[in-house]
Amino acid sequence: MVRLIPPLLVLMLSACSLTPGMKMQKDNNLSELEVPVMKGGRMVKEKTRIVPITADLIMARENARQQTVNNLPPVDISNTVYRIGPHDRLQVTVWEHPELNDPGGEKILPELAGKMVDDNGDLYYPYAGDIHVAGKTISEVRTLLTHELSKYFKKVKLDVRVLSFQSHRAAVVGEVKTPGIQAMTETPLTVAEAISRAGGVTEYADMSNVALARDGKLYKIDVLALYEKGGTTQNLLLKDGDVLNIPDSKDNKVLVMGEVGRQQALQINKGRMTLSQALAEAYGLDFNASRPEDIYVIRPGDMNPEIFQLNAESPDALILADQFPLQAHDTVFVGTAGVTRWSRVLNQILPSSFTSIMSRAAFIGM
Repeated sequence: MVRLIPPLLVLMLSACSLTPGMKMQKDNNLSELEVPVMKGGRMVKEKTRIVPITADLIMARENARQQTVNNLPPVDISNTVYRIGPHDRLQVTVWEHPELNDPGGEKILPELAGKMVDDNGDLYYPYAGDIHVAGKTISEVRTLLTHELSKYFKKVKLDVRVLSFQSHRAAVVGEVKTPGIQAMTETPLTVAEAISRAGGVTEYADMSNVALARDGKLYKIDVLALYEKGGTTQNLLLKDGDVLNIPDSKDNKVLVMGEVGRQQALQINKGRMTLSQALAEAYGLDFNASRPEDIYVIRPGDMNPEIFQLNAESPDALILADQFPLQAHDTVFVGTAGVTRWSRVLNQILPSSFTSIMSRAAFIGM
């Protein structure tokens, strides 16, 4: 039996490449396989660079994230005051001149009361004729009408109010209880107010990745930071034509594979999960089989894949792991130790009675 060991060792060492399971191959810090990548508006094939997880990397990416979070549309103070537009219905009350007011008073249906601003933004009123009111505030319309009617009446006193707000609207869609179109009124419509009007969010809402579509651009809003940390910069004023989309979190998962206690898909809770949390949720590393220096985070991205590597031979590397945030669809892969791969080959090509003998022989020789 002892004579069989040397040739069998050669056979088994050459069979290591046939070891069941996956392992990360590197070529000058590049991935072994070429993957599709979007560059210059077209798809190309190239290998992905493997980037070590270091303190410098974490700081650089956090600074970039902060810039993205703060890259919100500028605050438009004019949005705080309601400006009249087409299809709004206005009620004009002229004191001491009932003949100028709506006939029938309160008996008129609300949708028929008042006077509607036409598609051109004009309002017709007796004696004043067609006056352009679109883009003007209630106060400005009051002043304009007073001036026009004063040409025919003395000491004109009037009041103007909006009966029906129809010209400025925003849409709230996604994981809210009552998605739909919301009219903007004299009270400025903020992100929080819009979500509240929509009945609040559902249990599947991803509040940390709310999207605001405005003027052909897409902005990411962290509403969770608004609610939990008081980040008022995230509570934007909405304007006409905005679309607020609250995405679902059901697909926000991280895959943990390789030599861990339990391979599984983990749900990202409230948009936050670090590398150390993912490893802990997977019951940690399998110290008898894993290769701690080969912990990878594989990020597919939007046709822009990234691969990160953590060398956790030293326990203090877990500090870096706890500061490295994961993203939805990341895959955490823990490499397999060489001895473990060798042992698995033995279990496949040798009878079970030989396995323990060959394993002892291998360790004695090492």
